[in-house]
Amino acid sequence: MSNTNFIENFVAGGVGGVFTVAVGHPFDTVKVRLQTMPKAAPGEKPMFKGALDCCQQTIKKEGFFALYRGMAAPLVGVTPLFAIFFGGCAFGRWLQQKHPGQELTFLQNVNAGAIAGALTAAVMVPGERIKCILQVQSMGHSTVKYDGPIDVVKKLYKEGGIRSIYRGTAATLIRDIPASAAYLSVYEYLKKLFTGGNKDQKLSPLATLGAGGFAGIANWAVCIPADVVKSRLQTAPEGKYKGMRCVVQEILHDEGPKGLFRGFVPVMLRAFPANAACFFGVELTLSLIRQVV
Repeated sequence: MSNTNFIENFVAGGVGGVFTVAVGHPFDTVKVRLQTMPKAAPGEKPMFKGALDCCQQTIKKEGFFALYRGMAAPLVGVTPLFAIFFGGCAFGRWLQQKHPGQELTFLQNVNAGAIAGALTAAVMVPGERIKCILQVQSMGHSTVKYDGPIDVVKKLYKEGGIRSIYRGTAATLIRDIPASAAYLSVYEYLKKLFTGGNKDQKLSPLATLGAGGFAGIANWAVCIPADVVKSRLQTAPEGKYKGMRCVVQEILHDEGPKGLFRGFVPVMLRAFPANAACFFGVELTLSLIRQVV
């Protein structure tokens, strides 16, 4: 099966995305809460001591399923999002191939991943905005402003129109283009490594999980600072920030460079299992399509 077939990779990507959300969303909730918690006043303790404390407090105060809050938005958006991403990877490979079946270099896979990352922004931005708002709205507040994803969209549109729904587009692109480049290229490199360079050899389930997991780590190792900026920007009250530069300046002033890496622990804890599940879903689906076709 050609890895440049857009339709096959589009379908497989959608399945992989569902696997990703099911495994990784609780980690993502902890990450976003750590990234957006208010700065502690002098002499006061921070809202959360770290990832474990955030998880424990969330479960104690709001119940276990609070870790899955905001999951509806990525689930609804995840099928087209990951479908577009993996379809975009296929398209990026196709653009660079001089003849069918040509094996791409590491750099060409970097390019294909970057193209795919740019293509997903239209779906990614509003989904991330909705998800992040729902994940943090109960932090330190007794009242809940939004009833769910649809209510978020309605109120954001009323407050600031379509521009408000797509707040954080530039930050998302800055995050996703290099991250996606690392994601695809590392996976393809490890896939080649684990099969001994034999492109006709089928990757074992364990090898698929390993390659996907390490690709996820590479993805997030590249983009955590941009993700922190994006989360702050997307969850801030209307008019608080003029743009990314204001967010970065505030973080550096209040917390120093380490503030740009807030949420590092849950991100890395999530990266391996969530992305291992993603690529397992993708490869499983591609294998089933191969059997049918």
